[in-house]
Amino acid sequence: MPPQALFGTSILAWGIIAARYLWPALHKQPRANALRPLLLLHSFRFIGLAFLVPGVVSPALPDGFARPAAYGDLIAAALALLALAGLQSRLGIGLVWVFNLWGSADLLYAYYLGRVGVGVEPGQLGATYFIPTVVVPLLLITHGLVFRLLLQGDGVAASRDSQRAA
Repeated sequence: MPPQALFGTSILAWGIIAARYLWPALHKQPRANALRPLLLLHSFRFIGLAFLVPGVVSPALPDGFARPAAYGDLIAAALALLALAGLQSRLGIGLVWVFNLWGSADLLYAYYLGRVGVGVEPGQLGATYFIPTVVVPLLLITHGLVFRLLLQGDGVAASRDSQRAA
């Protein structure tokens, strides 16, 4: 099976899981509560540092891919934790926007580098092969969920406030 097919299959599988199980559970909650588990998931993006570990990846893995992917993920993890910590403050939603824009761009840039930029062959990824085939599709799908929550506003809380006022 070509690597692109595995990536596409994973996107489809995570998309089905998100549509059937994640979104129905998240969209009924106040926005901050719905964002919390998604931010926690992204706090594990430090696993991208595995691209820098000798013996885990092939010595032939291009440094032009490994470093941006690893450190971009580390920054995304830190931003996710910062957004999570600030979620109840006035800056919280702004921090979530910063995290989500950075994190999405980081994944798309790493994908570009791996496919077009410096080019990465599957064998060069070694034990980290699961990151682009399993983890990255999950992260892309959950970034989409975060964007959806951010764009819809805090509808649950707002609808409860309007019901109280009535």
